[in-house]
Formats: sequence, C-alpha cells, structure tokens
Amino acid sequence: MNPCFRECPTEELGTAALAQILDLCRACWPDGDFTTDDFDHALGGRHFLAELDGRVVSHASVVPRRLEVDGRPVRTGYVEAVATLPPFRRQGLASRLMAGVSLHIGAAYDMGALSTGEHSLYERLGWRRWTGETWARGRDGGRTRTSDEDDGIMVLATPQTPALRLTERLTCEWRPGDVW
Repeated sequence: MNPCFRECPTEELGTAALAQILDLCRACWPDGDFTTDDFDHALGGRHFLAELDGRVVSHASVVPRRLEVDGRPVRTGYVEAVATLPPFRRQGLASRLMAGVSLHIGAAYDMGALSTGEHSLYERLGWRRWTGETWARGRDGGRTRTSDEDDGIMVLATPQTPALRLTERLTCEWRPGDVW
C-alpha cells in the first residue's frame, strides 16, 4: 500500500472527492450515526486526505470555530470527520493525517478541539482531555449544558494558546445536529 497524502481547502475539492468523503464517513458509521449535518460541519475549512488509486481511504478536516474558555473567546481549529475505511485501519493513516492537522492548527489557530469517544489516537499525538463542564451558546446568547459531551472533548495547545485550565467551563456556539 502506497497512499498519496494531500491537503486542501473545501473549495478545491471536486464533487467526486466530496462524495467519496461522505461515503467514507457513512461506511465508518454504518448505523446512520454520520448525518448530513455532520458532513456539513466538516466543510468550510481544510481537508487532510489519504488516497489510494484515486479513492479517499482516510480523511480529517479542520474548520474554524469560536469556543469560549470560562467566557473568554478562543479561535479554535475544530477537527471533524476523522475516518479511515476499515480495511485500511491500524496502518498509520489517521495518525499521519492528524499530524498534518496538528501542524495546521498550530499555524492558524489559538487552540485545537474535537469531540470523540476514542481518546487513545489523539492522546498519543499530544491532545488532552477537557475535564471541565461543556456548554453550548444559542443565538439568543443563552447557554445550554451539554453534560453528555463532558468526557468526549479533547484540546490541542498551540504556541498561541492562552493560559488554560482544563477544568474550566468550555462553550461552543450552537449549530444544527451535534453541537460538539
């Protein structure tokens, strides 16, 4: 196996590549857990792809989000749609993509963040679990507690990251589908 790795903004992906990414994510979450909203959340940023024979076999994207740490806004590169087709797992593809993701976040954002139920891949790459409460801020400015996400948020510090305590309150903006 000799995959080709590339990165590009959403606007440089053609319709065929976007369709492959959607198919890849749906194959990785076959119970319908990857929704149209989830796909929309992965667009509008930078994509990291591993391709084999012209087929996307692994993907991750970074989109801009504004998170608040204890009320302080932090420019965040938020990681979405990390997926590798089952036959290509455990071969280092996601690790290699996430290394590129981390470099991009370090160059362009104050902090990285993601939501996951699989912590080990990210912990090996320097991501840390957020241990404080999670919240979402609505359009009206009100906050809603998202306690089901408390153990799933991970962050990556960058050279620009302000002083953080991982026990502080972390708030994201509201969006359709999964807010985190």
